[in-house]
Amino acid sequence: MTKIALMGAGGKMGVRLAQNLKDAGQDLYPVEITDVGRARLRDEVGIDAVDQAEALADADVVLMAVPDRLIGKITHTFIDQLKPGAAVIVLDAAAPYAGQMPERADVTYFCTHPCHPNIFDTHDSIAAQKDYFGGIAAPQGIVCALIQGPEEHYGLCEDIAKIIYAPVARSHRCTLENIAVLEPALSETVAATMSLALRDATDRAVSMGIPEAAAHDFVLGHLKIELAIAFGIFPEGKFSDGALLAIDQAKSVIFQPDWLDKVFNLDAVKKSVEDICHD
Repeated sequence: MTKIALMGAGGKMGVRLAQNLKDAGQDLYPVEITDVGRARLRDEVGIDAVDQAEALADADVVLMAVPDRLIGKITHTFIDQLKPGAAVIVLDAAAPYAGQMPERADVTYFCTHPCHPNIFDTHDSIAAQKDYFGGIAAPQGIVCALIQGPEEHYGLCEDIAKIIYAPVARSHRCTLENIAVLEPALSETVAATMSLALRDATDRAVSMGIPEAAAHDFVLGHLKIELAIAFGIFPEGKFSDGALLAIDQAKSVIFQPDWLDKVFNLDAVKKSVEDICHD
């Protein structure tokens, strides 16, 4: 059985991963240095943290459930303790894309990240419908990249990724750069920013006398059909002539003409991940 050392096991993400690994019957060695995290791991998952040296000794896989800004620093502290052929799995592209991982040619580096449940997926339970983050009841996609290491380690690490993010509907093989473009550039720089801009716009409409419930129903309902049209999910749907005119007039007001080039320029992506990793 694959021995898995889980670093940061008592954090919010670590507890999620520990629960799924425990449920899957994996050979899990959870590591947590804080008293609060150790208590959370015991109370929520029903397992105790172990000494880091015990966890890392002869570990096949080290799973890094720690903040992005600490991944590189923490890995540097134990990289020499890993056996040749061990794999280190990170849950975000930031640290490796920023060049913060220690050099060791005989250790595999693998990156995986959840897509989170697709808003257009249908679910057969309330629990799945309300699993906004994923990893509990709602199937989600994941992205994976073999950063370095033998090809056979891709399957090993992808299998673990499917466990920690279960239930998984789709797994997409990407490059490390692909994942860095997906996050932060696409999902955070663009999508999260636009999500908050939509909330700001909705709040402004409410401040003009529109009932809050009406504004929320209106914008969230329109978002569903507008996203379905924009992403080709509803191919027979079309924006009305009035909507197309409003879109055309709004672009120059809301967006800079070169915003896509600025956001998706790889130097900008690199700068963004470096900022994320900065302590």
